[in-house]
Amino acid sequence: MIYQKEITLHVGGVHASADPAVVKTLLGSCVAVVMFDPHVRVAGMNHFLLPDGGTGGDAELPTRFGVHAMDRLIGEMLKLGADPRRFVVKVFGGASVLALGGRVARVAKANIDFTRTFLAREGYHISAKSVGGTHPRHIQLFTDSGRVVVRRVTGPKAEARVVAEERGGIARRPRFGDVTLF
Repeated sequence: MIYQKEITLHVGGVHASADPAVVKTLLGSCVAVVMFDPHVRVAGMNHFLLPDGGTGGDAELPTRFGVHAMDRLIGEMLKLGADPRRFVVKVFGGASVLALGGRVARVAKANIDFTRTFLAREGYHISAKSVGGTHPRHIQLFTDSGRVVVRRVTGPKAEARVVAEERGGIARRPRFGDVTLF
């Protein structure tokens, strides 16, 4: 099948669709959760940087944080007619990409732990996962089937892209078209 629509998620991104599309993202210590309702063929994915956020400037893009990204993904799925009792859930990311002491490893582990705890508390079973390790992952979700292709990305250019993405997620303000919100 040729997909007319291709969406790239960055840190804080959330996308759900009832139409055939390819949703892709690049993950380091960040985590992406994929949800698919096979009955109505609705799928979605988020991409978050940290489990939860504080206050103040975090309100600019709260979906950078897992708790908000998960709520938003579930909400978008429900708006499209998905039933949470049928969700097929997959989890990706949480890699310790750079050797910057234990900080990156702690963030990656915190993201994985948060995701497992959140999903279990909400009653969702993880049907597939690719988490941990030391390599970034490029994720492609095919929304019409819920199929996910995971490719490990290696080399210094890949690491540089992940670092730029994650640092950008800390400073990024939401953009809509050619307008930047302040």
